[in-house]
Amino acid sequence: MREREILHCDINYCYAQIEENRQPQLKRVPLAVGGSAQERRGIILAKNPLAAQSGVKTGETLQEALGKCPSLHIVPPDFDRYRWYGEQVKKLYRGYSDQVEDYGLDEAWLDVTGCRRLWGSGWQIAHQIQRQVEKQIGLTISVGLSYNKVFAKMASDLIKPKGLVQITRQNFQQVLYPLPVSHLFYVGEATRRKLAVYGIRTIGDLARQDEEKMRQRFGRTGVMLLCFARGEEDSEVASGDAPTPVCSIGHSITAIHDLHDAAQAVLVLRPLAEAVALRLRRQNKKGYGIALSLRDGQLRRWSLRRKRPRPTQLAIEILQEAQALLERGWSSGQPLRSLGISVFDLVDEDSEEQLSLFEDETARQKQRRLEETIDLIRERFGYHRIRHCDLLLDEALTGFNPLDSTVHPTGWRKRAEGKQK
Repeated sequence: MREREILHCDINYCYAQIEENRQPQLKRVPLAVGGSAQERRGIILAKNPLAAQSGVKTGETLQEALGKCPSLHIVPPDFDRYRWYGEQVKKLYRGYSDQVEDYGLDEAWLDVTGCRRLWGSGWQIAHQIQRQVEKQIGLTISVGLSYNKVFAKMASDLIKPKGLVQITRQNFQQVLYPLPVSHLFYVGEATRRKLAVYGIRTIGDLARQDEEKMRQRFGRTGVMLLCFARGEEDSEVASGDAPTPVCSIGHSITAIHDLHDAAQAVLVLRPLAEAVALRLRRQNKKGYGIALSLRDGQLRRWSLRRKRPRPTQLAIEILQEAQALLERGWSSGQPLRSLGISVFDLVDEDSEEQLSLFEDETARQKQRRLEETIDLIRERFGYHRIRHCDLLLDEALTGFNPLDSTVHPTGWRKRAEGKQK
């Protein structure tokens, strides 16, 4: 059987490059795309190479970035424009393969194994795609080529911008094993720290671990990471018309000011719960699990989750579970900067479930009808036409419309274990 040839294509510093494409003079200055510093939604979403040279990092606050680079030119995000560019690039990808799997707005996998007679080898196709995207759309991309999706993704990250790297069965140990384990797909900072406790600091260290010990220490995720490090990942690239399975539905927000007590936090959680419930109903889903993600003023992140005996798509129940998690995982006085709610372990809306003797089913049905009525009013007249009275206590804090929030697409790693991106 022919070795698979999988490409991972990544638009270089996507949002910032699109802004440079619109205003070429921005290529000559340190540039960052971010939110409003005045409203405390001032997070760096993307930066160009000149900003990166000054130490600006994606995910830090605008204030931190300006401290490193006072001449930083900040542009507010234009997600409609970015989505348009992303779709134009992916249309081009689909001209080479019908197996194109989105991974966010700016990244995608392509399986070009069966395209050799039409377009040449995977390496040749990668070159052609790079040239075509730059010529026709004006953007540069980095491309990784490998025999599985994980290594293709990691290869595209090795050289930026305009990189083209191939990782094979013959060279992957030489290329990847010396790298810090944090370079492995799916290993975030929290996982890196946990692995370091056991002396696992490089990808090679991880690859040499015993599978049973990894299972005991880290569960299924540990075994999955071990397979990744050893090059044993073999998931398929989704066909162009294949729907992406949804593992969780969530919303998050950076508050306009730090939150110092539970009452303030609940004011933010309520509209988030309503938005999640609405999206669940729109997709005819309900979920058993509720997760709460928190980030403090020092940008430290943590999350908590719990399971329900019955699945839900009701905002009031989602909020109650989130409040319980908040009480368990946060002490008032420790400033919170952002919060998020997600519902996981999803099932179809009409799936059978065990009824509880201790719940008033009539009351649940009434609550559902109430929430659906609120959905209809907001759809027809606008989000702010109907709101809970307590949200009027601090309109500066609660005046956001969660339905306008950017929803990050569900990618491959969420499907693997349901982990937050």
